[in-house]
Amino acid sequence: MRILITGGAGNVGGSLARKLALNGNNYVVIVDNLSTGSLDKLPSKDYKNWKFYNSDVNNFSELERIFSKHKFEFIFHYAAVVGVKRTLQNPLEVLKDIEGIKNILNLATEYSVNRVFFSSSSEVYGEPVEIPQVESTTPLNAKLPYAIVKNVGEAFFKSFYEEFDLNYTIFRFFNTYGPLQSSDFVVSKFLISAIKNDDITIFGDGLQTRTFCYIDDNLKACIKSLEENLWINEVVNIGNDKETSVIDLANLVINTANSKSKIIHLPPLKEGDMSRRKPDITKMRKIMGSELISLDDGVRRTYDFLLSKK
Repeated sequence: MRILITGGAGNVGGSLARKLALNGNNYVVIVDNLSTGSLDKLPSKDYKNWKFYNSDVNNFSELERIFSKHKFEFIFHYAAVVGVKRTLQNPLEVLKDIEGIKNILNLATEYSVNRVFFSSSSEVYGEPVEIPQVESTTPLNAKLPYAIVKNVGEAFFKSFYEEFDLNYTIFRFFNTYGPLQSSDFVVSKFLISAIKNDDITIFGDGLQTRTFCYIDDNLKACIKSLEENLWINEVVNIGNDKETSVIDLANLVINTANSKSKIIHLPPLKEGDMSRRKPDITKMRKIMGSELISLDDGVRRTYDFLLSKK
């Protein structure tokens, strides 16, 4: 299979590229402008069935040259400006991602791609109107540029299917963590602080809840969707459904690392820090074939990896 992964030098995209490159029947092309990604997240050079382009999906002409060379069958469009602080500080950069979505869809249509997978986000749910959050409910109450772009992106994918029969799958990712996660996301940030015995800072009282999905579960679900032709022209939550408060996460990290870190409370964020997150993952669970990796286990695996890199 000829597969394009945009944003393939990031946490989820890089992990996906590494996994797909293990299968010699795949040829994986990775596009990333390295604004937040890094080359050390790419697959091993021991594998010859992948290629990397330092390119921006918002640049149509650059992207078209890549499409004309490779004739992709499948695309994972994961490129995006990510991270709460980064997206709040760079709202115009976030909004530019709409161009990348349009470029991918227009070229996928022109080159007769079989299916495009889109990394949407739990942010499309905004402040929850129901718990758990179900794929059929999108209240459109999120006002942040990142959430708006993901909502607009979903609308584009559905519209291209209606107009051009371009098949899609929309993954609504909830917090996904693991060894390749950047240091400005909550699990890795807490772990790095704990390893150094530095203070762990929390916005507000820390009672806001999230669910945390270890990367292996994310990859298993997404690759099954590709290889077994699942969720064609559907939206699916990808995450874990065990709710954990941010302060409980901090304490778990401190205990895992046997750290002397202290928890310091900062003023709450003015925006972007939703009170709860909990997906309905009925669709995901049906295809997993095993229990999801627990937060205790996932944090331990990530901690062990970070220690090995010291």
